[in-house]
Amino acid sequence: MSHTGIVDYGMGNLKSVANAVEKVGGHPVLVAGPESLAEFDHLILPGVGAFAQAIETLRATGLADALIEYAGSGRPLLGICLGMQLMCRSSEEGGVNAGLGWFDIDVVRFPAEPGLRVPQIGWNTVEVQRVHPLFEGMEDRFDVYFLHSYYARPDQAADVLGMTQHGVRYASMLGRDNLCAMQFHPEKSHHVGLTLLSNFIHNMD
Repeated sequence: MSHTGIVDYGMGNLKSVANAVEKVGGHPVLVAGPESLAEFDHLILPGVGAFAQAIETLRATGLADALIEYAGSGRPLLGICLGMQLMCRSSEEGGVNAGLGWFDIDVVRFPAEPGLRVPQIGWNTVEVQRVHPLFEGMEDRFDVYFLHSYYARPDQAADVLGMTQHGVRYASMLGRDNLCAMQFHPEKSHHVGLTLLSNFIHNMD
């Protein structure tokens, strides 16, 4: 039986992610110890909160090194919300901090513009940029639920799976090889989010 590890580093709505994984036929297991990550066929790095605290916690607990090793194993790894930002090169939240560096992308704050709501809260559209196993059976535009104040600003289009407009046009989904990430919350995005999670679990190996 294939199990999906959900990384528990104290910053995420883990129960709702686990429930969503279970709903699409997965077998979620919360995992806090770095030595246990290697046991899983699929891994999810969720997150809600501040980047600086999150990356410090991952490094202090040994989870950062374990995640890097897992990513190098070729097995599917999905970042959600803050988890996606942690997979990037850096974030300016809480001062400039280096991330895990899997995507050559910096995370910056939405601009202070009249009428632009920050954080972005609620439903917005993702525009698919290229073919990927995550999108099997889906339209090339779909609406999902966001909650964030910082966004991924890509230098190039190579790793971008989806784009979204909120004051600026930014990367809302990333992917390369076995790594993929979503700025939005699939576990709060009804049937669309469940389809994405199902595709991650069943179509990526």
